[in-house]
Amino acid sequence: MRKYLNGSLLTVLLGGVGILLLPSYVLKKADPDGLLAPTLTFKAQPIVDGLQAPLDMTFIGNGDILVAEQAGKIRLIKNGKLTDAPLLDISSKLIKLMPVDVRGLLGFAVHPKFKSNHKIYVFYSAPATAEKSDHKDVVAEYTLSNNATLPDPESGRILFTADEPGQGDNGGCLKFGPDGYLYVAMGDGGGGGDKHGPIGNAQNMNTLLGKVLRIDVNSDSTYLIPKDNPFVGKANVRPEIWAYGVRNTWRFSFNRANKQLFTCDVGEATWEEMDVIEKGGNYGWRMVEGNHCFNPKEGCDFTGTIKPIAEYDHKNGVCVIGGYVYNGTQLSAQKGKYFFADWTGPIYYIEKKGNDWQRGKVELQNYPTNLKITSWGEDPSGELYLITNGGNLLSETKGAIYKIVK
Repeated sequence: MRKYLNGSLLTVLLGGVGILLLPSYVLKKADPDGLLAPTLTFKAQPIVDGLQAPLDMTFIGNGDILVAEQAGKIRLIKNGKLTDAPLLDISSKLIKLMPVDVRGLLGFAVHPKFKSNHKIYVFYSAPATAEKSDHKDVVAEYTLSNNATLPDPESGRILFTADEPGQGDNGGCLKFGPDGYLYVAMGDGGGGGDKHGPIGNAQNMNTLLGKVLRIDVNSDSTYLIPKDNPFVGKANVRPEIWAYGVRNTWRFSFNRANKQLFTCDVGEATWEEMDVIEKGGNYGWRMVEGNHCFNPKEGCDFTGTIKPIAEYDHKNGVCVIGGYVYNGTQLSAQKGKYFFADWTGPIYYIEKKGNDWQRGKVELQNYPTNLKITSWGEDPSGELYLITNGGNLLSETKGAIYKIVK
């Protein structure tokens, strides 16, 4: 995504990984405007550091944590320590990454029956094979070894691929829903403004880009289409589509209490938004950005689109990082609040008051300054974790994980 500010070019490398700035521009601190809910104060408990550009995490039992590093490795945290050897290394499958990049290993999910089948699903950026394509999104299944040997990178069972015309707006979040199906976030194809065809990829129902997908991976074939997907049987519509009209849904999650699917959609020019994803829903991009017209700039028709539950402008951050609805016990007063952040550092929450959602800020004690937030985690007890990075280069090992505690 490119933005012009005071005559300077600002290239924001979305995907929670880095921001490339010309010297004449400095990020503004978060503006308190629009914060209707009170500020909450917690502590940050360090879990592990020394990670290389971490972007995703999940718990696999016995307190063990798997972490995805953008350069292509799945790492194991055991007994609070990062083990030396990765559990999976697919760096050889990735497109050649730049020192600062938005591509790479962008997300992963473990199968609901991981303890018995050891299956893991990854979303990564592979070299392009199509003309006028920057790279290729790949969703693949690997079986991790239970004898400490690394799986062969060539052993992955590719579920599907999608050609990406631009570098950015890749999506990359994978989550198994309460229904056992795999949900996948796909970005709009990048390049700025979704200028792909007459209506853009996000509104084009014959492409996977700009969508949230839902597939059944429990098959000997690549995948199956759940029979209750909203567009099954419709002509010129990809049946994998669960919802559409999204730009770059950087992290979604399911509320354990009611199974609602919460996400944050990274904005283009001015607005970052929070959404509850509904079956068959159209979230309006590229016509709208948040609650505002984008293309056309004015007079757009919101008919048939689902508005965000909350939004903030770029005085308050530039790249929203989706989190979780809190369902733990250590911070029992916070149940039902949706916690998220901005890549630049501010941590927020929204809570429902009547028919509206109000936004508040979170302040953390015992927490280093100037960290970039790249993602969130949730443990089996419903407690929340921040994935952070202290550097911009993919080669740096300044990533860390913090637990939010009283």
